[in-house]
Amino acid sequence: MHTKEQKMEAFGRLLDILDELRMKCPWDAKQTNESLRTNTIEEVYELCEAIIKNDSEEIKKEIGDVLLHVVFYAKIGEEKGTYDIADVCHALCDKLVFRHPHVFGDNTLETAGEVEKSWEQIKLKEKGGNKTILEGVPSSLPSIAKAHRIQDKARNAGFDWEKKEDVWDKVFEELTELKTEVSAMEEDRMEAEFGDMLFSLINAARLYKVNPDNALERTNQKFIHRFNYIEQEAKKQGKNLKDMTLGEMDALWEQAKKLQA
Repeated sequence: MHTKEQKMEAFGRLLDILDELRMKCPWDAKQTNESLRTNTIEEVYELCEAIIKNDSEEIKKEIGDVLLHVVFYAKIGEEKGTYDIADVCHALCDKLVFRHPHVFGDNTLETAGEVEKSWEQIKLKEKGGNKTILEGVPSSLPSIAKAHRIQDKARNAGFDWEKKEDVWDKVFEELTELKTEVSAMEEDRMEAEFGDMLFSLINAARLYKVNPDNALERTNQKFIHRFNYIEQEAKKQGKNLKDMTLGEMDALWEQAKKLQA
């Protein structure tokens, strides 16, 4: 691993290269916060995918891509005279110190749970911080991640089940309500009850320390693998999926499950 001096040198090299690109590359020169935004989202998702795969080389590469966007936004801020990368770093450092009084102050917190509860209360106190507990949940978060974050923040404020097992009563209650609306075929109410059902399942996942987004992605990948197997085997048999019976596809699905087990 590298020394602190080598790390600082590498970061300085990145800043110098970006300065050159901003001055001499037509594409880099015309970028704005707005034009970079969607690319930034893509890069973060690609990093998440590499993390899910636990591919160290890919993680390193994707961290680099995300870091490029961070310094790019800072460079644009510098050109506008509003902030530069040093301001970004100092603001982050100040926030970390302020939110960790148990490390940089006299507070004593023994567990990660205590730290999380303290974190939310501190955020309400800091200058320019959140005015309410849930204000810190980004509105642009994907729905599953947003639901999990909302529930987590409510928990940190003390709003949670006394016993995690009690959440299943809520899950079954929401399932019953959903089935009632499905039977009535009232579209708007069905959508509302589907939402309640999903929210309760995400709550259960949180209580049992399961990341719902990771869990769903595992199932997505599992389905992709098995469905691809059906398609490949159908081609070997000279068949088109649309021409196969459901029973034939189910048989191949079961083969895929055995091979994947």
